[in-house]
Amino acid sequence: MQVLQVQLEVGPDPAEVGRARRWARSRLAGSGIGEDEPLAETLVLIISELVTNAVVHTGCPAVLRMLFAAEGGVRVEVADASDRPPKPRHAHGDDTNGRGLELVDGLADRWGWQPEGLGKSIWCEVDRAPVVPAPAGTSGIPVSPGRVPC
Repeated sequence: MQVLQVQLEVGPDPAEVGRARRWARSRLAGSGIGEDEPLAETLVLIISELVTNAVVHTGCPAVLRMLFAAEGGVRVEVADASDRPPKPRHAHGDDTNGRGLELVDGLADRWGWQPEGLGKSIWCEVDRAPVVPAPAGTSGIPVSPGRVPC
């Protein structure tokens, strides 16, 4: 399996989240994942949530890494200097935060965390859904194992 890894250092400022999203979009396009592909939007949302969590909850710099597998899957990692494990929360009603890890759990095919140096790394993997050939007169629907198309 061949893997390409790119990374971005993110400062401890919430404004860095937007920079991380722009950087991720450019790297996704460079890897052959089109800006209009659902995979790109999913990955940018996941990156936004993970970088926000790292910056807001630790107040420390972080490192965003994206690993592109030859098979089309993408692994996202956000490493920070805090050794506290991620703590999924459940937002209620009009809460304005607390949904980040729930979103990651719902969008990623796999996710977890691991100690890294003196801190930790939160990671997730998103598989590239193969496009199923469509019968004449219909459109192809991306299908991913374990997911039901709407």
